[in-house]
Amino acid sequence: MRYIILFLLPLLLSANLAYLTNQTQEIAILESFDIEASFLYDPIMNEMKNSKKDIYDEQNFFQAMDEAHLFIPTVKNILAKHGIPSEFLFLAMAESSFLTKAYSVKKASGFWQFMPETAKLYGLRIDSYVDERRDVVKSTEAAAKYLTTLYDKFGKWYLAAIAFNCGEGKLTNAISRAKSDDLLVLLNPKEQYIPKESRFYIRKILSLALMGNDEQFLLNSEYDYLLNRANAYSISTVKVPKGESLKRVSELVGIPLSELQKLNKHLKHDFAPPHLKAYDIYIPYVKLSDFKQKYVEEEMKKFYKIHVVAKGEDIFTISKKYNINHSVIKDFNALKGNKLSLNQKLIIPVENRVASAANIGGDFVYKVKQEKA
Repeated sequence: MRYIILFLLPLLLSANLAYLTNQTQEIAILESFDIEASFLYDPIMNEMKNSKKDIYDEQNFFQAMDEAHLFIPTVKNILAKHGIPSEFLFLAMAESSFLTKAYSVKKASGFWQFMPETAKLYGLRIDSYVDERRDVVKSTEAAAKYLTTLYDKFGKWYLAAIAFNCGEGKLTNAISRAKSDDLLVLLNPKEQYIPKESRFYIRKILSLALMGNDEQFLLNSEYDYLLNRANAYSISTVKVPKGESLKRVSELVGIPLSELQKLNKHLKHDFAPPHLKAYDIYIPYVKLSDFKQKYVEEEMKKFYKIHVVAKGEDIFTISKKYNINHSVIKDFNALKGNKLSLNQKLIIPVENRVASAANIGGDFVYKVKQEKA
């Protein structure tokens, strides 16, 4: 028996040490939100975390982490730059599952689920060519500024998170009614100081943060590589001229077009906005050197189709021919009005080699056959 005890003792001590280490880490996560350690015993949060059914099943949790692996280091760096706890990464996960094209019935969109009015207030562009709520870098900068504003107003990070969800007005009224900003008071289900959604929302963020920082949880899954992968990959911002084609960039730099599109879902079309002098796009960091060496700026007429205006044509018949909204043609050619001249040359944003699948601003797909040399 003595030998059995001597054999088991190191295992028991190791397990106890792992438990204490994990508990210390969990307390640190709560404290990063300005929440007391006793909240670790909140039954609703623990049910959410342990069952994982109210937040994500395990597979969806890991898939979301896997899909966002290129973005996560960049998001954490932006949060750190603004003095925001890195655990607020999981606020974005709670909002959108890290899906840049997530869109709600309330018209919120993007990584941080900004409403149009709030997005524009914090400098995000939304127009015919881009929706920067889906730009992970710019939307995270906007979210960081907004969260900082909320923290400055309410003084605690958990209050900033709740206000991000239900709005400053509702939280202000809730604190006034409760005569307290204590989390347990605000979460009182009988008094309903804050909406039910928000009562579960803060717990959802905490549950995801606890799961995402639980090394044993990750090590015991098939996704243990995520522990290192999130720190090994990132994205780089590169500037391209107006109208630049994503396909041309992908070919020059050696990036699959689908991967480049995935990193640039804020672009509504596969080209940079034609009405801006230059625009930022994102590539994997590992391709930055290739971009600097191989990318060469070219005039748009060299890689887009040039249409010569024929007799009887106008801007509308040409737009219909290529299934491109006439305003796009105007922007690409810096036209102030709709009037065209005979033999005028127009840049049409479809490939010069094979002008196909344009459907830019239209309702159907029109294919232009390859021209003979």
